[in-house]
Amino acid sequence: MNTQSTAVPDSPLDPQGIAPADMAATRPMYWSVRRELWENRSIYVAPLVVAAVALFGFAISTIGMPQRRRAVLLLGEAKARAAIAQPYDVVAVILIATAFIVGFFYCLDALHGERRDRSILFWKSLPVSDRTTVLSKASIPMVVLPVLIFAVIVTTQILMLLQSSAVLLVGGVDPATTFEYFNLFQQSLILLYGLIVIAIWHAPIYGWLLMVSSWARRAAVLWAVLPWLALGPLEVITTGRSKYFPALMRYRLFGGFEKAFAFASRAPAQARVHEHTPPIDSLSQLTPGKFLSTPGLWIGLALAAAFLAAAVRLRRNREPI
Repeated sequence: MNTQSTAVPDSPLDPQGIAPADMAATRPMYWSVRRELWENRSIYVAPLVVAAVALFGFAISTIGMPQRRRAVLLLGEAKARAAIAQPYDVVAVILIATAFIVGFFYCLDALHGERRDRSILFWKSLPVSDRTTVLSKASIPMVVLPVLIFAVIVTTQILMLLQSSAVLLVGGVDPATTFEYFNLFQQSLILLYGLIVIAIWHAPIYGWLLMVSSWARRAAVLWAVLPWLALGPLEVITTGRSKYFPALMRYRLFGGFEKAFAFASRAPAQARVHEHTPPIDSLSQLTPGKFLSTPGLWIGLALAAAFLAAAVRLRRNREPI
C-alpha cells in the first residue's frame, strides 16, 4: 500500500533548529529589544526623573524673569541670544550626559548580569541566537537611548517655553522674544544630528563595555575602566609625562563634535561660555561631510564591530557565574 509522505522539504536551520522563515515571523530582534526595556526600567526612568528635576529648577528660575528679560534685551543680539537659549541648552546637555551614564552602566551589566543570576540558562534555551542577543543589547545605547533622549529633551524644552511664556506674559513682556532667539524647530534638528553623531562616535566605547560584560566574572566596571586608566601612569613612566593618553580619551569622548560642527568661534569652550556666545546656533554649522570623512570615525566603528563580535563569541562559550 502506498503511503503519502508527510516529510517537509529540507530547509536550512539555525543553531537552535528553527527555520529562518519561522525566526522572521517571531521577530526575535524586536522582542529582544522589548525584553531589555522591560528588564531595565532605568533606561527611561532616569531621563524622565532628570527632566522632571530640570523642569522644577526652571520653574523656580522664572521668578523675576520679566525684569531679567528686559535687561538682557538691552545687551545686544549676540548676548541676548546666548542668555535666553542658555537654560534650554543646559537641559539638553544634562540629559545627554544622563543618557551616556545610563548607557555606560547598562552595557556593563547587560551580559554580566544574566550570567550572575543564571538567567542565561533560560535565555539560551529560547530560539534566539547569541548574535541577536548581543546586537539587541548594543541597540539600546546606540539607537533606543538617542531616540528616547531626543523625545525627552524636545518635550522638556516645549514645557519650558510654555512656562516662560506664561511668566513673561503676566509680567508684561512679549513672549515672542524667546522664540525670536531660540528657534525650537532648528534647535531640534541640530539636537537630532548631534545625538546621531554621539551614538556613532561612542560606538567603540559601548562595544568595549559589552565585551567586558560578557567576559568578566566579577567587578566588570573595574575591568572596563582600570586598563585604560593604567595607560596614564604607564605613559608617565615610559616618557616622563602624560600627553597622549589624555588626548586619546578626550578625542574618543568629545572629538566627534569638533568634526561634526563648525563652531562660531575657535576659542576654547570655556571662553565661549564666558563670552555668552552659543557654540551652535545655525544649521550652517553642521558639517556631516567632514564628520563622515574622519578616519577616527571608521577606526572606531571597526573596533566596535570587533568588540561586538568578541562579545557574541564570549556569550556563546561562557557559563553562568
